[in-house]
Amino acid sequence: MKNIPQLKLGIIAVSRDCFPMELSASRRAAVVKAFTEKTGDIYECPTTVENELHMLKALKEVKEAGCNALVVYLGNFGPETAETLIAQKFDGPVMFAAAAEEKGDNLLDGRGDAYCGMLNASYNLKLRNIKAYIPEYPVGTASEVADMIAEFVPIAKSIIGIKNLKIISFGPRPQDFLACNAPIKQLYNLGVEIEENSELDLFAAFNAHSSDPRIPDVIKSMKEELGAGDKMPGILPKLAQYELTLLDWAEAHKGSREYVVFANKCWPSFQTQFGFVPCYVNSRLAAMGMPVSCEVDIYGALSEYIGTCMSEDAVTLLDINNTVPADMYEEEIKGKYNYTLKDTFMGFHCGNTAASKLSSCSMKNQKIMARALEPNQEPNITRGTLEGDIIPGEITFFRLQSTADAKLTAYVAQGEVLPVATRSFGSIGIFAISEMGRFYRHVLIEKNYPHHGAVAFGNFGKPLYELFKYLGVEELGFNQPKGMLYKTENPFA
Repeated sequence: MKNIPQLKLGIIAVSRDCFPMELSASRRAAVVKAFTEKTGDIYECPTTVENELHMLKALKEVKEAGCNALVVYLGNFGPETAETLIAQKFDGPVMFAAAAEEKGDNLLDGRGDAYCGMLNASYNLKLRNIKAYIPEYPVGTASEVADMIAEFVPIAKSIIGIKNLKIISFGPRPQDFLACNAPIKQLYNLGVEIEENSELDLFAAFNAHSSDPRIPDVIKSMKEELGAGDKMPGILPKLAQYELTLLDWAEAHKGSREYVVFANKCWPSFQTQFGFVPCYVNSRLAAMGMPVSCEVDIYGALSEYIGTCMSEDAVTLLDINNTVPADMYEEEIKGKYNYTLKDTFMGFHCGNTAASKLSSCSMKNQKIMARALEPNQEPNITRGTLEGDIIPGEITFFRLQSTADAKLTAYVAQGEVLPVATRSFGSIGIFAISEMGRFYRHVLIEKNYPHHGAVAFGNFGKPLYELFKYLGVEELGFNQPKGMLYKTENPFA
């Protein structure tokens, strides 16, 4: 997938000078072997770090090897100064892990005390205000540490992506969409750049592409993707022109950044001036790894990008939209799936979900907009949505958000899309999340989240939760199980 970082991992072993250096080095080699066999390549730094001079030498070696993420491995107790300076001076995400003891009959010269050393390492990191990823239980065998590193991979990719991201917006937001408004201060705190433009800028760029010679090739690609769903072929030239407009703008405006996402105005004047709705193009860019959030939702675009880095797959942004009718629940869900009616809801947007994430898809017009703009007539300017039911399977619903007073918050909830026909329009699915009713009230409503949520296709709750902790999220919500009350939940309800 384009537009996300390619990770080059490195591992540096550290050793306290009163412990055998070869103990740490041999344990490092075992971790590298286990990770390589299970997951993939990792650069094994030949220098084992005992002091600050070793630290400088090791950093030079991992830099020359092209590493952009690093594991600091305590093969024994470890030198707390030198090991934390590695994280301070390395330009990229760093993980700390430690070696478990190996054999009961080797606890004299073969004992490393890294269990103790991790405490000192974490304390020293805090003293120096250094961010580092520490796994839930960071001490283990070579095989277990290899698994920890594998879990670090999507987190590291997301951190690198965020630090090198530019969000390009075309606005302003539609009227009565203050829910998508949020201060941009936290973007800068995260290292994200933002470029805000008028939709007039976008319109001028679109018109400049009217005779772009690449349009026929994009139309061909669209037809191949739509197949039998190509129900409105007459709108494809404009959509192809718009796709090229966005891609060219991203390339010309990324500036010092490597990665780009968009947060774009998409109604109401968009249709009357551009002559179409942009949903299908948004879906195609999401499939390329360049999400385009609807309604100038800047933090929605950021959330989508994080999901893209995590999953290395297309994501989508949906309204937490409507309840499932009781008769549908009784007929098609109850007794077949272990969810209550309040655990279910429909996630919907006009047509922005990638074709690969729909059970079947077809080009349609935007029904809601047509009511106001083209009532009682053949659709014209409201064409351009990609519609279909979202594929069933595991999902993670999440969002990173700035509050109105510029505090960073987030939520994460795992669930699934049920294999139940929605009988409705748009890109839509019936979602089921355990204890959704309580989560809806005591996280989404109580903490003032907007109606947009990002959707990653698969279970990514664990790495997302760790990432949001790393980013400094002050309040992190999740769908708490029965018996675990939210702070505001009435215990007598």
